[in-house]
Amino acid sequence: ADVMCGMYAAVSILAAIRHRDQGGHGQYIDLALLDSQAAWLINSGSNYLTSREDQHRLGNAHPNIVPYQAFQTSDSFFVLAIGNDAQFRKFCKFAEAPELPDDSRFKTNADRVKNRDVLVTMINDLTQGFSTRHWLEGLAKRQVPCGPVNTIKEVFDDPQIQHREMEISMPHPLSGKGEVSLIGSPVKMSETPVSYRNAPPTLGQHTDEILEEILGMDEDERRVLAMKKVV
Repeated sequence: ADVMCGMYAAVSILAAIRHRDQGGHGQYIDLALLDSQAAWLINSGSNYLTSREDQHRLGNAHPNIVPYQAFQTSDSFFVLAIGNDAQFRKFCKFAEAPELPDDSRFKTNADRVKNRDVLVTMINDLTQGFSTRHWLEGLAKRQVPCGPVNTIKEVFDDPQIQHREMEISMPHPLSGKGEVSLIGSPVKMSETPVSYRNAPPTLGQHTDEILEEILGMDEDERRVLAMKKVV
């Protein structure tokens, strides 16, 4: 909720500035953490508002598309994201279960949603027979969407993450190595790329600077606050 509300806040501020620049006035922006969470219900929320039927908990599965969730392999898990009947047929052929797409229970996505539990059990039995690599490489060649369920270490070891510079290093006085590793910005702009100037501050690092430059306190006033342990 903190991240989502912050993103909505940033967009709202930009919209308000744009409105002001076009001859409008400044305005008060009202954002709530709860509202931001509700807005991110997206398809699940729309399903309920359309049908007024409460949705059962589905774990990591998609409420409207089957199969579209994580499946266990012989060594870990991967996500299978089949979006149409053609992809389902390709998957079944690679999984050596070519009869499934012609089964009346699974012919269309609507059929598969209706018979979700049966199909998911059958697919899990198939996927556990081979490694994650087997499924990822084989399905990629057949243009069936899928991806690994990574550990955090595997995320930052990923060549694409490294190529996109999603791990950065910044000098830091309290680090035994002289620098700290941080998560980079996902925003890549052609004309004004992100620049990394300062590492996260230490506790109280900018207290004097803020008191002096923003609040206009002189040295004696700041010393009194420090003696009283206010700062």
